[in-house]
Amino acid sequence: MPALSTYLENKTIDQIFRGQSAPPSSVLYVALFTSIPAAGGGGTEVTGGSYARVAVTSNFTNWAGTQSAGSTAASSGTSGTTSNNISVTFPTPTAGWGVVTSFAIFDAASAGNMFYFGPLAIPKTINTGDAVTFPAGSLAITYS
Repeated sequence: MPALSTYLENKTIDQIFRGQSAPPSSVLYVALFTSIPAAGGGGTEVTGGSYARVAVTSNFTNWAGTQSAGSTAASSGTSGTTSNNISVTFPTPTAGWGVVTSFAIFDAASAGNMFYFGPLAIPKTINTGDAVTFPAGSLAITYS
């Protein structure tokens, strides 16, 4: 199950309880890892072989409201869950990426701040030429 990073937990508390600005998130970047990060960071992000994080604009079209997967209206549900409304497709690997075990969502195309992280339901070995896609609805983030 995906979790909030320490960075996002701190920023959320500062925003809600301490009157500070929220972190910018007009574009989110989905990353792949061969070892899962922890709340404070770490893990091993995929490198080489044409790997790049995938940019997904933060809006009602690309991310579902809490009322249902695929929703494009403002959140009004009770699930506390959002998911991708569009496919998130990585560049085609020009070399093997290894066994991808997890993902994370950042605020930058490289480095940056991690917002969320979580394991993949089924780790997958990514070889040269493999298609790497998260179909719509498969990247679910739940606040509990």
